Amino acid sequence: MGEIILCKLGEVVLKGLNRHSFETRLMSNIRRRTARFGRFRIYSRQSTIYVEPAEDGCDVSGAYGACRQVFGVIAVARAMPCEKTKEAILETACAYLGEAMAQAKSFKVETRRADKSFPMSSIQLSQWVGGHLHDAFPHVAVDVHHPELTVHLEIREDAAYVHTSAESAAGGLPVGMGGVAVSLLSGGIDSPVSSWMMAKRGVQLEMIHFASPPYTSQAAKEKVLQLARELTPWTGRLTVHIIPFTEIQEEIRRHCPEDCFTLIMRRFMMRLADLLAREMHCRALITGECLGQVASQTMDALHVSEDVTSLPVLRPLIGMDKEEIVRLARKIGTFDTSILPYEDCCTVFTPRHPKTHPRVEEIRELEQVLDVDGLCARALAGRELVKVRP
Repeated sequence: MGEIILCKLGEVVLKGLNRHSFETRLMSNIRRRTARFGRFRIYSRQSTIYVEPAEDGCDVSGAYGACRQVFGVIAVARAMPCEKTKEAILETACAYLGEAMAQAKSFKVETRRADKSFPMSSIQLSQWVGGHLHDAFPHVAVDVHHPELTVHLEIREDAAYVHTSAESAAGGLPVGMGGVAVSLLSGGIDSPVSSWMMAKRGVQLEMIHFASPPYTSQAAKEKVLQLARELTPWTGRLTVHIIPFTEIQEEIRRHCPEDCFTLIMRRFMMRLADLLAREMHCRALITGECLGQVASQTMDALHVSEDVTSLPVLRPLIGMDKEEIVRLARKIGTFDTSILPYEDCCTVFTPRHPKTHPRVEEIRELEQVLDVDGLCARALAGRELVKVRP
């Protein structure tokens, strides 16, 4: 038997009659994410998903890292299976964890006996293995309260498993179980984090980005695509729909009051996202808006921008402060790319004194001078699709 990966399930185990569909989707997601590291046999038993190398040469370390970023998995451990006898378990613990035991100052043994037919209780097996490990490594003290190393033994249906403490994983729900939504992706800090948060709730993402050449550069576009790449270890493959936005912004500048530029621009973004969502059979829009962070994110301004959509608008960052958002951006690996100094279409034609408390009726009236349907149709017709993979 060789080393395998144990993926512990989170809130998936709380599902009722549809739990099987969640586990099936989760195994499918794990299979796709680990495929580039070799061929693995992936199966589910007793609230654990097993990722077992099916051929020589599999990169278990790479697959382990990929499993930690799969939503639906709450913890991951590398383990060594063995026969279900106390002698085999002890021998495996000495061989597999020998280096860790040699470096530790204190340890304890914890046993989980899922197979109740095993002749020893969990406490008895922990004491027996712990005593023999202490004899084999006499310099390592036994500390059942605050050990430096915990040896975990799991007695399951098919085998026993030996491993150290599992590492925390992504948590959440399997991507694809929460429906599909269009997420507005800019080059800033907030939108990648909001996309990640909704993917964690099982939402499959279609990304939409608005580009305004020549006011925004090719480097700015590549920055956004890099942000999408940095999300794919968590979300799986993504498609980025790049929408040309220059004509719309120039028309707004020519015909609308300066203090309403951003508000009307946001309304066009929401319109286009709504149209794309309906075309892609998506069920919601996702934005990185945070209440009060900028002038276009007051309650009144959010009401104005949402007025043009018919689908639900999900705003996972709405009650967070910037420090919390930055902390999450660092955690998921998008922060360093987000702060690269490339322009964004949201900063083009920024008003000096933006309106913070607009009325929906007022903005609707201002838009009457614009060919809204024609502008949206031409923007969607000129879109570029970029497929991004991990």
